[in-house]
Amino acid sequence: MRSALGGLLLTVLAVAGCATTVTGAAVPQGGGAGPEAERTLVSRYFTDLNEAGAEGASAQREFLRRTQHPDFDNRFCDLGDLTLRIEPALSTLRPDTQWKPEQSADPPRGAVYVIGVSVRIRRDSATLAEQIGSQRVVVLDGRAYGFTPCPTD
Repeated sequence: MRSALGGLLLTVLAVAGCATTVTGAAVPQGGGAGPEAERTLVSRYFTDLNEAGAEGASAQREFLRRTQHPDFDNRFCDLGDLTLRIEPALSTLRPDTQWKPEQSADPPRGAVYVIGVSVRIRRDSATLAEQIGSQRVVVLDGRAYGFTPCPTD
């Protein structure tokens, strides 16, 4: 059971644009809000994600649907009764202009950022798995967008 949950978490991180290594020094393009404003938007994205998760799976599912990057809204996955608690390490936030979602020919519109995160997958009040990785968040037109992870069985 524990190894299946570990595989689930790795799949969740991989599909959400996560990786274990972050390299490169890129310059953001298309964000337009300025570095500090974009940092605040990214921070708020994770705060709102976690607050929705505290309300339950359906509230977090709605948040993830609403904040799915508009270029990839056809790739939304339902996490079922799972919730995510994602703690970002804001000191690791940096641009990542070369990144593009898996199976995509083009990067998303907006300023793509990569950030180190600690992810906890929960079902009801039970923690199923935890892992440290990285995640992408895109700032576009003054809003932060993410990429909903897709768990596998």
